[in-house]
Amino acid sequence: MGERKGQNHYYPPDYDPKKGSLNAFLGTHALRERARKIHLGIIIIRFEMPYNIWCEGCKNHIGMGVRYNAEKTKVGMYYSTPVYQFRMKCHLCDNHFEIKTDPGNLDYVIVKGARRQENRWDPTQNEQIVPETKEVQRKLFDDPMYKLEHGAKDQQAADDAKPVIGRLYQRNNDVWKDCFEANSRLRAEFRKQKKEIKATEEKDNELLKKSSLDIKLLPESADDQKVAKLLRLHASKDVKSREKQKQLEIMAKPALPSTLLQSFGGLKRENLLKRSLTQTNIGVVKKKTKLDEPSSSKESQEKPKEDNKKGNSSLSLLGNYSSSESESDHG
Repeated sequence: MGERKGQNHYYPPDYDPKKGSLNAFLGTHALRERARKIHLGIIIIRFEMPYNIWCEGCKNHIGMGVRYNAEKTKVGMYYSTPVYQFRMKCHLCDNHFEIKTDPGNLDYVIVKGARRQENRWDPTQNEQIVPETKEVQRKLFDDPMYKLEHGAKDQQAADDAKPVIGRLYQRNNDVWKDCFEANSRLRAEFRKQKKEIKATEEKDNELLKKSSLDIKLLPESADDQKVAKLLRLHASKDVKSREKQKQLEIMAKPALPSTLLQSFGGLKRENLLKRSLTQTNIGVVKKKTKLDEPSSSKESQEKPKEDNKKGNSSLSLLGNYSSSESESDHG
């Protein structure tokens, strides 16, 4: 079948074999669009994310294994191994991030545009099998006593792990013996959780729509419910108190502040309303007339005595105005 591959290409009538391959004759590259920047030393490849990262542009999580069309560039050498750098665009925003190879540590390093999700651990803490280093391999080959001690440690670790492995096998057989039943039980649990999550989201959306908010609500807790029950929203004053306060404010507000203060001897109207006015406070002097002369009767003699005992009688604001007008008319 290999000899038939050349027949799948179309060779134009003016094709000259002396110019080389068909791509050289047409002036194109075998990679077509992926080689559009090859004159800059850049080639487009399919790059797979080696670990989980956080995009610095949109702050979204990008999982390991997500593939991008990346621009591959050679940026240096590590001894005889080339160091490549890959530049790609986030599929969730317009941010670009760059990752380069690290042959010295057998890893990848983020240059800019993203940050790595740190979930690395020591394999020895998880009882994983770690390959021996070159130094340990050299000791195992040259030192028989070290080899014997190393083998004894390995045998002890295997004996300690046997009960754990046995329990894992037993649990696996008990749980997954009937795959259909286990799958049905697992799917039923997932459906229950999905309904609960959906009901919570609907409740939160109604509350946010009612409050005209656009925030993410956290799940309720028992402490939050307890605190909410202890709180009570009530007004500082009742309706009657607010109405009375409003009436006092309206009555205390003068229409002509300058004239009012001058006419009442510099007293504010609010103070006049709170306490009764006397003739001496506002400078009212009552003129004596014929009608005000003392009579010979006892009632007319006792009346001024009572007035003197009581002192200056309190007059209302309206009464003072009427008395002053009547005196002017009599005068």
